Amino acid sequence: MRRLIASGVLIMIVYAVVLVISTAIAAPTSMDGLTRLFSPEYYAELYGGITGDWQKYGGPFTYLTSDIFWKIYLGIICVVPAVFFLHYIAVGPKVFSHEGPQIRFFSRFTIVIHWLGAIAFVTCAVSGLLMIFGSFVGGGGFIRFARYAHIVAALVFVIPGIIMFLTWVKDMFPTLYDIKWIFILGGYLSKQKKPIPAGKYNAGQKAWFWLSTLGGLTMAATGYIIWEMGMALDTVRISAIIHNILGIGLMAFLLTHMYMSLFAIKGAIQSMITGYKSKDEVDHLHSRYKYE
Repeated sequence: MRRLIASGVLIMIVYAVVLVISTAIAAPTSMDGLTRLFSPEYYAELYGGITGDWQKYGGPFTYLTSDIFWKIYLGIICVVPAVFFLHYIAVGPKVFSHEGPQIRFFSRFTIVIHWLGAIAFVTCAVSGLLMIFGSFVGGGGFIRFARYAHIVAALVFVIPGIIMFLTWVKDMFPTLYDIKWIFILGGYLSKQKKPIPAGKYNAGQKAWFWLSTLGGLTMAATGYIIWEMGMALDTVRISAIIHNILGIGLMAFLLTHMYMSLFAIKGAIQSMITGYKSKDEVDHLHSRYKYE
């Protein structure tokens, strides 16, 4: 465990150094690199430049950001947890024995990359929400800090996001039994413990994989276009709309993923700490997985 933690810290330190150097080099020189990137004045200039202009995409963007997107985000962060709370009360979590044989599911390297990506991803999600609802809490220094955290976390996510994609993609293509998993919603609406048609990863995990990796990297790309404003104005506006729409889907799936990991299956989070799942859990929730 100490070696695992040390590996994670080392990766974060090395990447942070690379991040600072590359950002300082890449940032336009008009405002001294990082100073410009994190400048409140630059953000005001950015937002003022892509709103308005109702003859082009400025109008739709202004309408969506001021009247639509924040309402959808509010609905997601209120409704999705409420639904899962009712599920927990009515159905309850899946409980499996963690005694007996343990099945190796994740390597140490995979665990470190997952947590590095997860921390950056959650930071992006929380800071993004703060930015969306910033005007309702009066803005100020805290919201500016959230904006800075959002930029840094997005940059940090890129490398583990790519590594996670390359590491897991071979196991994430759909299979025929994934269709059955979808129809029974993974067995999560039943209190019975019976084998569920899934391989090493079930249909829900596969959907989250594709959305979080490809969607997350697309969010990083569109965010770069938005922040740098180096392309045509309408391209920046369209990127901002795509960024928000993807963010809505990612927020809903992130809340689902967190509920499944922390509450729906007792002890599930331990597998991404130790790398092992109990044989009882694997035989029930991953019945098609052929392990040694």
